[in-house]
Amino acid sequence: MRASLIQLAVDTSDTADERRRMAASLVRERRGDDLVVLPELWTAGAWSYDGWEADAEAADGPTAEAMSAAARQAGTWLHAGSIVERDGDGTLYNTALLFDRSGDLRGRYRKIHRYGFDTGEATLMGGGDDIVTVPTDFGVIGLAICYDLRFPELFRGLLDAGAELIVVPAAWPAARLSHWHLLTRTRALEEQVFLLACCATGEHGGMRQGGHSMAIDPWGTVLGESGTAQETLTVECDMTQVARIRSELPVLRDRVLAIAAPGGR
Repeated sequence: MRASLIQLAVDTSDTADERRRMAASLVRERRGDDLVVLPELWTAGAWSYDGWEADAEAADGPTAEAMSAAARQAGTWLHAGSIVERDGDGTLYNTALLFDRSGDLRGRYRKIHRYGFDTGEATLMGGGDDIVTVPTDFGVIGLAICYDLRFPELFRGLLDAGAELIVVPAAWPAARLSHWHLLTRTRALEEQVFLLACCATGEHGGMRQGGHSMAIDPWGTVLGESGTAQETLTVECDMTQVARIRSELPVLRDRVLAIAAPGGR
């Protein structure tokens, strides 16, 4: 399975439409890939809180329309990062969208763990309830977003829901890159899954983004890592490794404690 992580440089001086056109063009260039991944909140800027109300859209809004068409034209599964979704009752959510090769929306995940403590996402957005996995022609994908990496119970829930590959769009701060490297490898290793973590680059809301998008196999080995510029990281994932590694080192079989995760589907 060939996957590409498109590490976008989020520039909020561009309009949302300009960012959509740029992202769609880059996705269309990935014809022949099985999966393409974009970062967190690349249309709005994950740290540009003041613009979220203006940039919020429905889950079937303009970003979904543009990304659906790009996935169909490239013939690839597309994890379109996440958007600021406005629900029918007006609540905002940080929502990831996954499209299949035909451009159909196959997965929608509202971020469960909201970052900011007493500011930003934690106060301006609602939190999701559901653990989301999606079967594909190359394996079962689990969905998480950025700050979720700090909560292992979500990843264990994704494992229990059948995940063989977990995709994590992010806008991780450059100042905490050491945590990013540690947590991405740990989550892949402890769940014995492939983990694809696509982080934005550039600066928005006064926060320098970390870049360093990561592709990690079920043994915790880094298959590829981006730098700090806008770029595309492409890796080959042998999905048979998941079953093989779980068989050769059956640590998951020896679980004793189980922690209930919220929701589930």
